[in-house]
Amino acid sequence: MKVVKFGGSSLASGKQVEKVFNIVTTDPTRKVVVVSAPGKRFPEDIKVTDLLIECADLVLRGRDPKEQVEAVIARYQAIAEELALPSQIIMEIRQDLSDRLNSDQRKPDRFIDLLKASGEDNNAKLVASYFQSRGVEAYYVNPKEAGLLVSAEPGNAQALPESYELLYSLHSRPGILIFPGFFGFSKEGDVYTFSRSGSDITGSILANALKADLYENFTDVDAVYSVNPFIIERPKEIRELTYREMRELSYAGFSVLHDEALVPAFRAGIPVHIKNTNNPQAEGTRIMTERDNTNGPVIGIASDEGFCSIYVSKYLMNREIGFGRKLLGILEDYGISYEHTPSGIDDMSVILRENQLDEQTEKAIINRIKTELHADEVKIEHGLALIMVVGEGMRRNVGTMARASKALAKAKVNIEMINQGSSEVSMMFGVKEYDEKKAVQALYDEFFAAVTV
Repeated sequence: MKVVKFGGSSLASGKQVEKVFNIVTTDPTRKVVVVSAPGKRFPEDIKVTDLLIECADLVLRGRDPKEQVEAVIARYQAIAEELALPSQIIMEIRQDLSDRLNSDQRKPDRFIDLLKASGEDNNAKLVASYFQSRGVEAYYVNPKEAGLLVSAEPGNAQALPESYELLYSLHSRPGILIFPGFFGFSKEGDVYTFSRSGSDITGSILANALKADLYENFTDVDAVYSVNPFIIERPKEIRELTYREMRELSYAGFSVLHDEALVPAFRAGIPVHIKNTNNPQAEGTRIMTERDNTNGPVIGIASDEGFCSIYVSKYLMNREIGFGRKLLGILEDYGISYEHTPSGIDDMSVILRENQLDEQTEKAIINRIKTELHADEVKIEHGLALIMVVGEGMRRNVGTMARASKALAKAKVNIEMINQGSSEVSMMFGVKEYDEKKAVQALYDEFFAAVTV
């Protein structure tokens, strides 16, 4: 049995929904279908989820969201008309959206989650209606009734352990099950969403809970590429990845799969297959526990910008018990998470997403580090990009770090920091944002110019 998830671009129009129908119905093992909200039809288009966030924001500010609401309804209506569905489904979607807009707004974050979740929920109802119109036994599944229980964390919900046992009961249901992605319900019955692009997470949870043989994730590319195709023209496709490799690449900017989505599948040892809705015959990319390391030390290079570093220097830091804990505790007091902590004997850097800082918070943190930790020097450097060089083969190859450093030096890219994970599956380089593309190109040329992946 397979659990199959379709992303927003795969469901953006009636033509795309038809493709989804054909993919699902040509394979009888595809029993559970997880759907996203309608995505972009063309580059300048607006995702339904973004329109819903605008609606919620306007309501919370006491303004009329009529224009955005009609834009949301129009997206579903266009799909329904293209598929020749009866008007009843649009009436149901309109009523559902109205009920959500008029719900309790005293907890804004929860209200926003309720609105955001309607994108997937109503699309699942529409997709189920289309499958039924084609004479296929298919049913919309309400996550609450199915037992997808999550923590009460707006925008960052986590599946509760008991969800897996409850969801297993879906095995006994007949027909094809159309399940909305991105959200679940707290034990109190409130809607909470996963982090953005969380439909991937829903699919992985269901694959684990149902003990699926395979989790298929359909998107709009033929495979996972070894590097961002917007930076490198026609990059090499990756046929096989390990969970660890994909996790590292997703974290560092690979948008093809949500970086948290692999965890439930990984825990259950379920292979993940990335495929293209627009070209389902393409080989795609398989993600599994182990693979043959036949491609060389590096499988992929990912990069992401928007980082900063807090550099702290203090003589004899290494002899001061609890220094690192105290430093991270200061960040915790401001609700700030960190990404990496490269360090020396007398200095330490904390890498974090710079959108967590504003000018006031930044000054307060610097002041606390100086006064409470008696640091000799504290400075924050903005405008950093992190580049991850990833590959299980690095553990068995000598000199990979030297090759990477030499390639960056040859391209005249200054390395601001280096960090290698203890698993030896990845190396992180911090560079200035303006050097990001040049650095990625240099690393790609070094590791992939003469390699077939």
